[in-house]
Amino acid sequence: MDMGLTDKTAIVAGGSRGIGKAIALELAREGVDMVITSRSLGPLEEAATEIAGETGRKIVPMACDVTDRKAVDQLVTDAVEALGSLNILINSASAPGGSPSAIGPIAGIVDEELLDDFNTKYMGALRCARAALPHMQKAGWGRIINISGTNARTPGNLSGGARNVSLVHFTRTLSQQFGRDGITVNCIHPGMTRTERTAEQIAKRIKETGLTQDELEAQDWAPDAPRTNAIGRMVDASEVAYVAVFLASEKASAMTGELLVPNAGALKAVFY
Repeated sequence: MDMGLTDKTAIVAGGSRGIGKAIALELAREGVDMVITSRSLGPLEEAATEIAGETGRKIVPMACDVTDRKAVDQLVTDAVEALGSLNILINSASAPGGSPSAIGPIAGIVDEELLDDFNTKYMGALRCARAALPHMQKAGWGRIINISGTNARTPGNLSGGARNVSLVHFTRTLSQQFGRDGITVNCIHPGMTRTERTAEQIAKRIKETGLTQDELEAQDWAPDAPRTNAIGRMVDASEVAYVAVFLASEKASAMTGELLVPNAGALKAVFY
């Protein structure tokens, strides 16, 4: 299927690893040239070389701290100069899971950690979108995809929940403001997802518990235990990326302000 993305251009924030990198790779396979960004240039350069080598597309690494508005504005300016245009923005810059101190009783929350987490994920997405939107308006075509998370739907993580719920509201608001400009804005809630970090996490847990990997993954806590979702395995980052590519494509032109949840049916509530 032709997704209509050949020679489109993108910025992928959080593109050096994890879900962001997986999205960058799948976009490049569809013919998109892009800037990938995160705070550290070294991992970005490695990811850019890997993705460009596999796809033949132009992948430009640019380090940026999304908590700094001036740095974000400069990133977008430099990206447009390097690519010639800007059609797609993927907001995937954040620490997985949120602030560690916000998982548990409210008395243990470190205010500065929670605020820093919100500043990175929510405000970072806002800063990137604010800088990118004028270029999309000029082109009369744009896609913004915010990578949020199912912490928004489950109690217990006050940091992850707050930032992820806020991104859904942000998504809907932008979709209403910019839909007549040919710009769609959508959100993705990944759940437990297999990334480069997963093998390290499992190895660490095996060392801590003395269990085999099969024994470990049979427990309820394990991310790909059959009892934790409807399909009995962990979702791979590439499968989240396929959803992002669809939302970025011409095929999703009628879809905006919406939320998709590729988490293998892990939650048992009915959402409407």
